[in-house]
Amino acid sequence: MSFVFETSRELERVERRVLGAMCCVDATTGAPLSHPLRIAAPAGARIRRNRSGLFVIHDWAPLAHHASAFLNAPAAPAQGEAPPLTVTVSDPSGQYLQRLVRVDLPRDADAANVGLPGSLFRPLVVPMYPSAASRVGPNWAALSLSLRDAVGGDAIGGVLLRVLSGMQVLARGLSDWRGEALVPVAGIPVTTWSAEPGDVIVTQIEVTVEAIADPASMTRTPQADVAAGRAPLLLPLVDPAAVETARAGLPQASTVVSLAAGRPLHVSLEIPF
Repeated sequence: MSFVFETSRELERVERRVLGAMCCVDATTGAPLSHPLRIAAPAGARIRRNRSGLFVIHDWAPLAHHASAFLNAPAAPAQGEAPPLTVTVSDPSGQYLQRLVRVDLPRDADAANVGLPGSLFRPLVVPMYPSAASRVGPNWAALSLSLRDAVGGDAIGGVLLRVLSGMQVLARGLSDWRGEALVPVAGIPVTTWSAEPGDVIVTQIEVTVEAIADPASMTRTPQADVAAGRAPLLLPLVDPAAVETARAGLPQASTVVSLAAGRPLHVSLEIPF
């Protein structure tokens, strides 16, 4: 018996690289969002949602040679040397507020660094913050806020809210163009052990609410326009991560309140500018 072996030939090779991916999640629960969201990207960027719900970055003009992945392609810039890609994520249903997302490219393609936040193999997690009209869970503390200019009284949109217990951030949120915000706080025990002598259990916890505003990206709306429902031409559009990073040098206000599971609470804050 004889065998005939034929040499295989490669007729065509099609290779593509992806530059990264974003996973949009509910800011309260951390659960990935499955309903449709819109991504607005600058010219030269191509982003598509895959079957897993990730927004995959296929092209970004400054990294065109990096994405093509030909074997003789020039070396890609080192991480952080290319300009970042900034996109807008919005929710047509209005359940979540629109926001900016900055993606530093290229991501780290070294498989040994898969556990690091900048790894190509780890999608960038993008928290989406609820609008003031969103629903809350049955045992969540529903913290609603009104944000105003301390001098003129204008409603301030695009304010970052943080709820802290000690040094731990329990929840974050954003204000809309009316200066209204909803910050649901999940995970507050219905009852817990008290730190004070004499009380065995307590039903609420003390937290600090912080409001941080970036004058470069926030909006001001006169109260007369808020009352008449006249929204500004440009709605608030901020990068919450950038605001939080720069918070030490930005105008802010804070207050201490008590939160309880399943109980709504409204707070008004005036921010000095």
